[in-house]
Amino acid sequence: MTEPTMGGSPSYEPAPHQAQPHQAQPYQPQPPAYAQQGPYPQQTQPGAYPPPPPGGTYGGQQPLWQPPAPPRPPRRALRAVLTWTAAVVVLAGVAGGVGYGITKAERNDLPLLSTKSDGRWDYPELKLPALPHGAPKPLEAGPNPAAVHYADLRKLLLPLPADGKEDPSVKIKDGWISSADFATVYAEDDRSTVRQALRDDAVRHIAARAWTMPDGTRTQIYLLQFNTGALADHYYDEVLSGGISAALELEAAPNTVLDESWPASARLDGVDLYVYDEEKPYGKTHARQAYVVAGDTIGLVVQEKADGAAKVPFQQTVILQHQLLG
Repeated sequence: MTEPTMGGSPSYEPAPHQAQPHQAQPYQPQPPAYAQQGPYPQQTQPGAYPPPPPGGTYGGQQPLWQPPAPPRPPRRALRAVLTWTAAVVVLAGVAGGVGYGITKAERNDLPLLSTKSDGRWDYPELKLPALPHGAPKPLEAGPNPAAVHYADLRKLLLPLPADGKEDPSVKIKDGWISSADFATVYAEDDRSTVRQALRDDAVRHIAARAWTMPDGTRTQIYLLQFNTGALADHYYDEVLSGGISAALELEAAPNTVLDESWPASARLDGVDLYVYDEEKPYGKTHARQAYVVAGDTIGLVVQEKADGAAKVPFQQTVILQHQLLG
């Protein structure tokens, strides 16, 4: 497989960037940087972002409740930390603001990847969407104590890789999925628990993307946004957290266990990752899954394949989605 060409976007002009050699230590990913933009964009079309004012609603979903944001409670002990480095952050200047791109590092600079036949997928160059004027970065504790992502959540979804085809079996409409349809990701006995917990913690909306690859690998990414980071933490800790195994089993993976093969040498500050693998014997497919907890948003990445979901594209997909949220 050849390395993809990282071309620029019409809206972004990359700033000069010179890679630094990494001889003694492996590359450590850095949190992406938002920058202040021009005048706050006027939202004139249905489904537009940013979040509605206090007491408003969004797309028929739960009302936005904005209590005074208390300090976020300490996270429970990490069951797993995703630290596989598959991307580097480069700054790019644009008119009226600054964005950034995420491009792939050289394979020989990355742990677990050493050859061009490692099975990685070719993703397009990634860009964060512009923030509204004056909006803080999602994980800035001082100006953003509720840890809110003010960018359009759908634009924080990882795009399809080359050769990926949208999966019509996942009921996504305009980038969103209903809570009821999202709950079908889990085993049937757990779906009512998921639906009730989403109501209790007032999930605002769920962005989703799903695709299939020519080899039969199926990928699903869901981003669940709550009103505050504290509510997202509560939902994960009370509903999803299971320690050595996932508390809720996926429909595609009835038995999962903590994936302890992930190294713990680096991670983005303020972003928690919990990675699970399906235990043998597999069912109809073998599924891998990861949760990304970043401020007010929880991401779920699932990859499955009938004869075994490969580790490398799963690691690559998770770390890139992790970068977008962090």
